[in-house]
Amino acid sequence: MDRREKELIQRLLKPMDGERLLDVGCREGNCLRFFRRRGCNVTGTDPSQHMLDMAREKLGQRADLCLGNYEDLPFSDNEFDIVTLIFPDPACNLQNAINEAIRVCRGRIFLGTINRYSPASAYGVRKTTWGPYGNALPSSIPEMTGLIKSALSDTTIKWGSVIFFPPGWYPTVSFFEEKIPAMKNPFGSFIGLAFPVIYTRITIQDPLGEASEAKAAGGYPEPGAARRRTGE
Repeated sequence: MDRREKELIQRLLKPMDGERLLDVGCREGNCLRFFRRRGCNVTGTDPSQHMLDMAREKLGQRADLCLGNYEDLPFSDNEFDIVTLIFPDPACNLQNAINEAIRVCRGRIFLGTINRYSPASAYGVRKTTWGPYGNALPSSIPEMTGLIKSALSDTTIKWGSVIFFPPGWYPTVSFFEEKIPAMKNPFGSFIGLAFPVIYTRITIQDPLGEASEAKAAGGYPEPGAARRRTGE
């Protein structure tokens, strides 16, 4: 089941070696580890320090981790090639979270959650390498595409779903699962959507206390150069 979910993410997102990736709501870091193994430079943010501590135990210094709210990310505009929101916290305003993901992205975004209309989802909470399904906000393809289009009306959305049988039926039904097409199939319990972001704006996230050392032609600070990380 986990492999099918990862295959869908890989197919929709196509992460490349050296890309900067932000996982919003990274929890204990399993998603970060998945993308780190694919060559991405990973950053995770989560509102829970406990979750970040768990992620640090798994990833060591192979990931940048920081406290952050889904709706107010502590990053400058256009910082990341990829931004992921997988099983977003139901306490957040998903429209605001998507808007923030778009703000900090300069490439493409992946959204993943439970499909409330999948027959398999009705069999209750299960756990994957991403974390417990019970912590996710059930949604649907029309709802998710509507939120994306509210933020980026002219973007192109690719989507699909996997996991078409109740959890207890695996691995017996794995052969049949793999024969079912995933792309544009609305019946799987895990749905994923990916779309590109073309950035057009640059702002500075933190107040400029003094002239930045990094300057562009003409003596003006480089976009985002005023942002400082804790401890720097």
